[in-house]
Amino acid sequence: MLALFRRYSVQLFLVTLGGVITYLAYQEAIGLYYLSVLMFMGVNIILSTSLNLVNGNMGEFSCGHAGFMCVGAYVSSVLGVLLFSKDKIFGAPLLDPSLAIYFFPLIIIIGGIAAAVAGLLVALPSFKTRGDYLAIITIAANYIIISFIENLGVIGGSRGFMGMKKVLNAMRDSVDLPWMVIWVFIFTIFTIWILRRYNSSTFGKGVSAICQDEVAAEIMSVNTNKMKAITFMLSSGLAGVAGGLFAYIIGYVNPGSFNILKSTEVLVMVYLGGMASLSGAVISAIFFTILLEILRPLQIFKWVIIPLILIIVMQFRPEGIMGNRELSDVFPWMKRFYKFK
Repeated sequence: MLALFRRYSVQLFLVTLGGVITYLAYQEAIGLYYLSVLMFMGVNIILSTSLNLVNGNMGEFSCGHAGFMCVGAYVSSVLGVLLFSKDKIFGAPLLDPSLAIYFFPLIIIIGGIAAAVAGLLVALPSFKTRGDYLAIITIAANYIIISFIENLGVIGGSRGFMGMKKVLNAMRDSVDLPWMVIWVFIFTIFTIWILRRYNSSTFGKGVSAICQDEVAAEIMSVNTNKMKAITFMLSSGLAGVAGGLFAYIIGYVNPGSFNILKSTEVLVMVYLGGMASLSGAVISAIFFTILLEILRPLQIFKWVIIPLILIIVMQFRPEGIMGNRELSDVFPWMKRFYKFK
């Protein structure tokens, strides 16, 4: 019985945690502000862990993660409004709004797929580049994506796009539950699970080999171009998922929300947590989300403090909070319940 409990303890804990948060949100025991912070925390966990896959596990230097987030946000938003909401531009919904509750996860995943395709288009010309050159390419891609959407008048251009709240209302009309809380929790857990599986797979080992020495990895028959493409697509796709969730949480999406400052936020989370540490990326995302809320009254001055934090981390603890370790390395007793590696 004890062995069975240990085997399924993590799953039991997650189901219990998700159930408690959903119940408290349903009973309105948690204020809308704190609920929003919790949801943004989940979005930041997805962003941090997905970028850590490229910058940490693969040893590359991508700086335009917000661009892929933008692709996912707009694709998911436009698709949801087109299918389930009456809109001035698109007219009547193509499907019955009561079906939104069943199609919503598919809409978010399609946004992730679109972001993954965008990631592939960026990855292909960057196969022979590393370090600073890849950083320049991804920053350029970030600006290209934003400029392209700003000039698409059909979806609002620089004014932004809205209507996602109607999709959420359609879901609540079908079943009265805090659906965004539920979906953010599910996709956050799914992201951590898929990244753990990927890192421990043959592909993950190949990614680690590329990080250590790309030439040696090629000699040992690792298809480095294929590994880079798949890893970059996975990272970009998860950023797109985060973007879709972000858009529906806010109920409004604007290209300016995904500029280089947003990419800088994600970079700070990655390097603060520790390179190639999934646990560190999760911890830093939680800490950073709380820090952003504390610094919110400072408005623009927070963009002096946040880069300063990154400089201090690079100077005094360049390996980040966790380094390349996981929680099970710091607390060995956790290995009785699960393995991070």
